[in-house]
Amino acid sequence: MPVVFDGAKRFELNVPVVIVGAGACGLVAALAAKAAGAEVLVLERDRVPSGSTALSSGFIPAAPTRFQRAAGVADTSEQFAIDVMRKNHGEADPRMVETICRASGQAIEWLADRCGIPFVLVEGFLYPGHTALRMHAMPEKTGRALMAALLDACERAGIDILCEARITTLYADDARRVLGLALERPDGSVEELGCGALVLACSGFGGNPDKVRRHIPELAGVDYFGHTGNQGDALDWGAALGAKAADLTAYQGHGSVATPHGVLITWALMMEGGIQVNARGERFSNEHEGYSEQCVKVLEQPGRVAWNIYDERLHRLGMSFDDYRQAMEAGAIRTAPDLDALAAQIGVPAENLIRTVQAAADCAAGKRSDAFGRDFSSTPALHPPYYAVKVTGALFHTQGGLEVDASARVCDADGQPLPNLFAGGGAARGVSGGHVWGYLSGNGLLAAVALGWLAGRSSAATVAALHDS
Repeated sequence: MPVVFDGAKRFELNVPVVIVGAGACGLVAALAAKAAGAEVLVLERDRVPSGSTALSSGFIPAAPTRFQRAAGVADTSEQFAIDVMRKNHGEADPRMVETICRASGQAIEWLADRCGIPFVLVEGFLYPGHTALRMHAMPEKTGRALMAALLDACERAGIDILCEARITTLYADDARRVLGLALERPDGSVEELGCGALVLACSGFGGNPDKVRRHIPELAGVDYFGHTGNQGDALDWGAALGAKAADLTAYQGHGSVATPHGVLITWALMMEGGIQVNARGERFSNEHEGYSEQCVKVLEQPGRVAWNIYDERLHRLGMSFDDYRQAMEAGAIRTAPDLDALAAQIGVPAENLIRTVQAAADCAAGKRSDAFGRDFSSTPALHPPYYAVKVTGALFHTQGGLEVDASARVCDADGQPLPNLFAGGGAARGVSGGHVWGYLSGNGLLAAVALGWLAGRSSAATVAALHDS
């Protein structure tokens, strides 16, 4: 059973705040709880902390921040929330969208100033749906670098992280207060641990094929580009405790994963003038609507693949991203001096590819309107030499989860918070509504960092209040 109700349960070892999951959400929660005065233990099922964060680009949208102000970017949390709600067509909880967007800038500045996380503002291009430059990242622009910085900060703060610890059972009383948990170690031994508050930062259910089939049937059997440890444990524990879950049909896909290499190709190529074509050498969508929903559109094409088509200017932009450099090293990137040669390399009809690229150039020159509604006017037309990379669509992470309040407390079906259970990141309901097209670039790490920061502070306050009483 995921939860055992036993109000008389006692533990030899008790830790005030226990956090399940050592990705961005869990580590930010740990830093926030520790800074608020609580003793913290982070439990991680893997041998080394990584999770979905390490697989991501590590870009965190936040507003307003001093990094934006230094770059002359005018932005507000209110405008950020408007952008988020516009993308999800009003499906997300506006109260939580406002809460998370408001916390985003505060959390980024706190992590930089208090914890020494070396954020930089990502400049040069806007991601789909954002009205201002607000992506914050490590100088390396990778999720691995973000994880390394957070782990270093936790080490400096004296936060213990216990790896290879798989949670098997939660213990709770009849009031649904979590009393502690049981965890299994690699040798099969089981240890028990009491807690004053529990933070679920163990992401969603993208690594669980049965749950994906149940909640997101259109992606059943599709490549999963997330962390296999994302099994939906938080959902199971929450359900047993009477918690409410919402938007389980929501997810972040991506329509630009190099195949068969399995390397993410930055969507900046599309935003700055690149196009996607299918095996017929024809465009099939407005690439600027968003890389998440593009996942489904690519999977609908012949062979479930597409080709990113771009030029030397965009290749140089791509080379500023670590993932793209990996794709180069893996041999995923093709190049040719002209479109006839490129078409021969990638196996599409040359006349179709030439016609498609010329149509995009005509749109950029204002000679025609794009049939798919894309605005090409802000970027130059493509020029030789040309580049191409074969891509497919993939599931990155799920966006639905446990309902939480403005303090990141998990709520029941009546909207009442459970006594000492918190959730963030993929374990909590996100801000993308209930559909793939509701995902605004960066929503995953937005919920991880903002809700992690709120959960850490709130869990520490809960423990302090219990101690005072």
